[in-house]
Amino acid sequence: MKHIKWYLGILVGTLATGLFVNQAEAVPSFARQTGMACAACHTVFPELNSFGRTFKLNGYTLTGITQVEAKTSKDASGLQFNQIPPLSAMLQVAGTYTQSQTPTQQFSLPDQLSFFFAGEISPNLGSFIQITMDNTGEKFAMDNTDIRYANHAGNTTYGVTVNNSPTVQDLWNSTPAWGFPWTHGNDVNNPVIAGSFAQKVMGLGGYADWGNGIYTELSLYRETVALDAPSGVQNGTSTQQVRLASPAPYWRLAWNKTFSGGDYLMLGTYGLQSVVVDGTSYAGATDKYNDAALDMQYEHPLTNGNMLSVHASYTTEQQALDLSNSLDSAKPLSATMGSTRVDGTYHWGYHVAATLGYAGNTSDTSSYQDTAYTAQVSYLPWQNTKFTAQYVAYTQKGGDTSSSVSDNNTFLLQGWLMW
Repeated sequence: MKHIKWYLGILVGTLATGLFVNQAEAVPSFARQTGMACAACHTVFPELNSFGRTFKLNGYTLTGITQVEAKTSKDASGLQFNQIPPLSAMLQVAGTYTQSQTPTQQFSLPDQLSFFFAGEISPNLGSFIQITMDNTGEKFAMDNTDIRYANHAGNTTYGVTVNNSPTVQDLWNSTPAWGFPWTHGNDVNNPVIAGSFAQKVMGLGGYADWGNGIYTELSLYRETVALDAPSGVQNGTSTQQVRLASPAPYWRLAWNKTFSGGDYLMLGTYGLQSVVVDGTSYAGATDKYNDAALDMQYEHPLTNGNMLSVHASYTTEQQALDLSNSLDSAKPLSATMGSTRVDGTYHWGYHVAATLGYAGNTSDTSSYQDTAYTAQVSYLPWQNTKFTAQYVAYTQKGGDTSSSVSDNNTFLLQGWLMW
């Protein structure tokens, strides 16, 4: 009975917050710029559909509103930008309940608060820039960011991207930055490519869609701030800080096709190679991480506007841990990690989505051995408002498969509001 009252309390609180907030990657500034509803680019945000992928590929520049313009002359360059500033905001509120011998409850308002500058900057140049309040609630910092230039040569769309997280620039929802469960979810260990670099690097790269279903990209990343050692090595009482010894190359290759019946399939591969050195001495031993992934995305249209979508990825990470071992001799000199992610979503139009997901790791280091299953239901009374109920169940955590692993099971209720 106590737990039932707690669930109802979260539900009422979340719904009440949503109802008293004005009514919009799904940011309303894109909708304002294009004059299209959110559903033109998304199934259930932030999952992109075919048009959304094309919009992103072309640099976020499609517009349907009046422009401020000035023609190019001998004395001045041209001018063209949207009359309406490409600004929007996001608020998430949440309540979580973690199952353990001493259950924990947490309510967050805000759970996340972000502002966006997202849309066309000038012809062929656009941005997705997210600024988010940190966990202390004291300051805002740069979050997911992708600034890109795009152009065309015949059937080829090519461009340049500047971004701050590997895969944040990707077009598909099978990669880490925009993959399920979209928000919160399990805390299964991730490969380096999926988290250690997020918002702590700057990448510069070139990409091309060759017009025949083939997409390619090559980018190089350097750190903007010190990184936490991906291996989690402890130096005294704090996590070891590291720097990249050289630019880290990221590559992407994907094949995609829409079939005559409307089914869509993408098969791809991506990877990142990084070498890190002690963040204090900038010299000595190094840790090397070689990440390579295979991924797929499948979409199957059904009757009455319903749809089934499936995402899957498998990442292998080879680690050479000379630096980690020099700081802690108990650490191995090398390790291998395999990471599998699979999710399938049934969409009832644009109002309801139900997802089942799996995340699991295999490793010769027990701390990376995690397995979790996620069940999630989202309801969108309006296209810019989403309420989510999520349950995460663990069968393995840090190599532990005993019955106590279920203490980590978590129930979440969340309101996600865009305007």
